[in-house]
Parts: sequence; structure tokens; C-alpha cells
Amino acid sequence: MNENTNRASSFRHKEVIDISTGDRLGFMTDVDVDLTEGRIKAIIIPGKRRFFGFLPPEEDVVIEWEHIKKIGDDIILVATSGEDY
Repeated sequence: MNENTNRASSFRHKEVIDISTGDRLGFMTDVDVDLTEGRIKAIIIPGKRRFFGFLPPEEDVVIEWEHIKKIGDDIILVATSGEDY
């Protein structure tokens, strides 16, 4: 298996933590890619489920690439400074 394939698949299973607030935001499931420039614009975390799945989930959390501070083996650290992201 190609080393780059391993990295791409493991990137999706990292927990995202906001170092500004200490909040655990969830696990990244998708990315927003600018195909023209060939770069990642944002990572996406699915909205939390509400009331045991009977109510629609909250909106997805989109974190712009500029807010990402560190990508580790198990987590992605972001700093939002209390801003909407």
C-alpha cells in the first residue's frame, strides 16, 4: 500500500480539539479542497446528534485551514480564539 494513502485515510480519524477553549469538537470526517489551487481550505466535523437522533443534528463545524495549529498522531489542534469558524 502506498504511504500517502495511509496518511490520507488516517487523517480522517483524528479528534479535533480547540486549544482556545479546551473543547473537544469531534472527529474530522471531510475536507474542503480548492481544486484550482490544489490546497485544503478547511476541515469539516459533523454536527452533534441531538436527542438520541430523533431531532436533526446540529450544523457541521467548518474550521478554516488558517485555524489549524498542529496535526499530531491522534489529534488536530485548532485555535479559534472564540471566533465563529
